Amino acid sequence: MKHFRDKIKTQFLTIFLLFAFSISSFSQQGLTLEQALNVAESNSPTMKKTRLSLIRSQENLNAQNAALKSNFSLTLNPIGYTQNREFNDLISKWNSRTTTESYGNFTVSQPIILTDARISLTNRFGYKDSYSEYTNTTTKGFSNNLSLNLDQPLFTYNKTKLSLKELQLSLENAQLNYAIQLLSLEKQVTQSFYNVYQQQQSLEISNQAYQNMQKSYEVSKNKVDAGISAREEMFQAELNLATTKSDFENKQVSFENAKDDFKLLIGMSLYEDLLVMPNIDVDSVAVDVSFAIDQGLANRMELRQRKISIETSQFDLIQTKAQNEFKGSLGLSLGLFGDNEKFGNVYASPTDNETVSLSLNIPLWDWGERKSKIKASEASVETANISLEEEQNDIILGIRKVYRNLLNLQNQIGIARQSVTNAQLTYDLNLEKYKNGDLTGMDLNIYQNQLSGKQLSYTSSLISYKLELLNLKIQTLYDFEKKEAVTPVMTID
Repeated sequence: MKHFRDKIKTQFLTIFLLFAFSISSFSQQGLTLEQALNVAESNSPTMKKTRLSLIRSQENLNAQNAALKSNFSLTLNPIGYTQNREFNDLISKWNSRTTTESYGNFTVSQPIILTDARISLTNRFGYKDSYSEYTNTTTKGFSNNLSLNLDQPLFTYNKTKLSLKELQLSLENAQLNYAIQLLSLEKQVTQSFYNVYQQQQSLEISNQAYQNMQKSYEVSKNKVDAGISAREEMFQAELNLATTKSDFENKQVSFENAKDDFKLLIGMSLYEDLLVMPNIDVDSVAVDVSFAIDQGLANRMELRQRKISIETSQFDLIQTKAQNEFKGSLGLSLGLFGDNEKFGNVYASPTDNETVSLSLNIPLWDWGERKSKIKASEASVETANISLEEEQNDIILGIRKVYRNLLNLQNQIGIARQSVTNAQLTYDLNLEKYKNGDLTGMDLNIYQNQLSGKQLSYTSSLISYKLELLNLKIQTLYDFEKKEAVTPVMTID
């Protein structure tokens, strides 16, 4: 009677687990690898931050380009009033002065990229009412000062050109980083996607083993009830069934955890359910390692990033050399000034205003500060060159390792496939022996575990080969499956 109740309990639990699993599968969202990659590109937190960095670099360059165009500004001072008593050196007396004025400045400024100069047109128009105690007179009237000004740095580097080039390189580096992060995300998503698939397959294999063990349990129970087998066989069958049931439940937990990690990675809602639908059909892909290395050295974006780092270091060296250096500045101003009590007669008697100024900065002695800073900057340039060489060697080594792994994995797939076939045949033969009473339940459980292990190993070898092909594509920016170059995304909308 006890065995009958245990049987009913076991069958009820099995039906409940299978029903729950089928209901979960029915409500799950099927997701292919391509769909997962699209979701991750839009929703992944890592890609969102990288995209914002790219936007920041683009807008900084846009701002710099806008600053190179003519700048228009207007400054207004509607009313100003001052009353001061001050000592006048010219007359050697104290004098009180009261002034009321109103003026406005209109300026058009244009930087010159070619020479790093700045040319500006300025017009100052105002009205002034001023009283002086010394002369006991009040002066009222309008005034206008129109001037054309030029400020030209001499004997130094072009700061405008250098700043623009730095921002252009910063944007290019951000674009490269975005594309690199996108490839890195593809690798992470693919690994996580196949990990979910492995857990999914492991759950199915565990469920299959659980079903097989239930059948074995029924066979053992019938034998014991018929007096063909010893009751100890029944105890072992119950233990085997409990073990496979526990393994099935553990696989369910691992499967759910893997799905949650995957949803977090791609930016999918944790409350949505999914079922991955991979394509793990494997065809041997011919790879020419010399061609792969040439593609990697020609296309890898990390090499361009190292070259940008070299250029940036050289810009730092230019700026360092400009410290405490001999340099100058030339200033030119041509203007026309007029004033009159009546607005319409402001330029009745104009006056020309001209200014020419030349200033020179001549360093004398800095105790070796400039020389030491130049050496430090030169060391940074050399470090950047060494990093470029290291990156090239890392690319070559990485491609070689991937190539060797692919050859080894091809052999492993063949061995794993044959191992599954042999394990299935072995299990089927021993299952017949068990039914005929020539094999114990403990021995049959060993063969079942062997079959499950071989099936998982075969799935793992297929996934490893797929991931290594993806790794080769990322290392070379060439898709050997499709036989076409990979064009990374360099910009975003």
